[in-house]
Amino acid sequence: MSKQSDNPADAFKKALAEATKVMADDAELTVSYSVDPSGLSGDAMRLPQVSRRMTREEVLLARGTADALALNRRYHDAATHARYAPQGDMARELYEAMETARCEAMGARDMLGTAGNIDVKIKHEALRRGYDQAKQASDVPLSVAAGYMVRHLATGRDLPAGAENAMELWRGFIEDQAGGTLEGIDGSLADQADFARLARKMISDLGYGDQLGDDPDSQDEDQEDQAEEGTEEEQDPDSTGQDDQDEEEAEGTPENSQEQQQDESQAQVSMDDEADQELGDEAEMPEGDAPMDPPPPPPVSDADPEYRVYQGEHDEVIGAEELAEPIELERLRAYLDQQLEPLKGAVGRLANKLQRRLQAQQNRSWEFDLEEGTLDAGRLARVVANPTTPLSFKIEKDTEFRDTVVTLLLDNSGSMRGRPISIAAICADVLARTLERCNVKVEILGFTTRAWKGGQAREAWLNDGRPAQPGRLNDLRHIIYKSADAPWRRTRDHLGLMMKEGLLKENIDGEALEWAHRRMLARHEARKILMVISDGAPVDDSTLSVNPANYLEKHLRDVIAMVEKRRAVELLAIGIGHDVTRYYDRAVTITDVDQLAGAMTEQLAALFDSDPRKRARVMGMRRVG
Repeated sequence: MSKQSDNPADAFKKALAEATKVMADDAELTVSYSVDPSGLSGDAMRLPQVSRRMTREEVLLARGTADALALNRRYHDAATHARYAPQGDMARELYEAMETARCEAMGARDMLGTAGNIDVKIKHEALRRGYDQAKQASDVPLSVAAGYMVRHLATGRDLPAGAENAMELWRGFIEDQAGGTLEGIDGSLADQADFARLARKMISDLGYGDQLGDDPDSQDEDQEDQAEEGTEEEQDPDSTGQDDQDEEEAEGTPENSQEQQQDESQAQVSMDDEADQELGDEAEMPEGDAPMDPPPPPPVSDADPEYRVYQGEHDEVIGAEELAEPIELERLRAYLDQQLEPLKGAVGRLANKLQRRLQAQQNRSWEFDLEEGTLDAGRLARVVANPTTPLSFKIEKDTEFRDTVVTLLLDNSGSMRGRPISIAAICADVLARTLERCNVKVEILGFTTRAWKGGQAREAWLNDGRPAQPGRLNDLRHIIYKSADAPWRRTRDHLGLMMKEGLLKENIDGEALEWAHRRMLARHEARKILMVISDGAPVDDSTLSVNPANYLEKHLRDVIAMVEKRRAVELLAIGIGHDVTRYYDRAVTITDVDQLAGAMTEQLAALFDSDPRKRARVMGMRRVG
């Protein structure tokens, strides 16, 4: 008899996986659950994680995501999609968004129950990206609004609030430019090729026709025409035009041709001689008078000189107090405390345990029987008993953690929204207060971007004609919640900023890690510890859409390798539902965000443990939970 699982979510996950295979009409499909971005890759499908608590939000989001991906699997043909896919970036984004909407609309027509589930997924994504707060069309990608409109027209259903707002911001423009084309959606929905032609027509209507590339339907006809033209040229060589005529004239007057070639040859030799003379003159100039070339610009990244940033002047390193008014920070902090009131007790107990371990080491760190130092009162009895006994002195040794700075680098990406970012904030806050009591300096940093899908850097790239391989195409936002020298009481409210709507966006981990590392190298402390807390791989849609798919991940690996090789900073990481052990030598992965407090305190305690064997055992690569 098989042992029954003690996780109440397992039965739901199994049932949802089986239903998803049926809906996708693919019995070979494998379904897994992860906090990494959901999606389809070959025969593997990733769905949002469902914890033991099985909250209503988790369950509905998992069902909606499963339905959306299953419908894509059922109604989408990759070969047809690739045949009609545009070449330009914006055109392709529009094309992809409309095809996704088509598949979901087909499911809503054939399987009515899927429509409500997918609405939950759309609502979650719209709120996570802040579309409900958008005030102008530029706050929402045109491709997203076009996909929403296609789904709305094809199903006749009202969109969730955030998605509705996004669509309405662009609705007037889309209807003015492509209203006639949109009228044909109903007749094209069931035929992917026909719908692809409609999508290309709509892309052209919206002003991106120059990005479509060749029309695949006329490509075969063009090839046939070219073949026929080639046959005619072979049969009638006189029809090749002026070039053939010039060649005939050259052949008819070889003397003129030779003279002309000789003149050109002499002219070329003369120019070469002049160039050589100029080079010779420069070589003979005194070294001090030689013209100096400007030095090349320094590389963006010390870890990878090939890593590129298209435009960095809009990046910002900013204090939390500059992103919100003091009264708002106070309100957000109160909200954070209210959300995590049940957790604060457990975190506090773990922090007190850590403090006791550190203070115990501090109390034992004395050297006795010295000739100078602080008088050892405990040994005065020996002097009284025997006056010839010399006085005994003691000196307190420097503990490993006395001259130490710890930096907590928190992922502030959109996928951390909700409970993960709340727990990360409160854990960072409590640990900062605890370590401060033990005379350990603590710095709390966060990293995200200023915009979704690229900011002013992407706009500059578009205006410059979309050059190939541009590098990073978003504007960074690196946030200082607490500097190492700032006391905790003055920065307590700053961590409430993580609760601010619209703050959490994309995550470019490599540059954030390199930034935190540079800040630590500038510190005077003898020991430096950097802890990274993240829930996923680096993601920035604007960058990854026009660079190699592993561009940001490769840079992160290069930065980690540099930090670990230099050994000036002790680096460790905690992954929330994301396997960070494939990046960091010293890392731990937790499967439930509620385990974060225990993982943070355990890892820090291990670093300060005086027994190197215990330290190595705890700091080994392993998974918690």
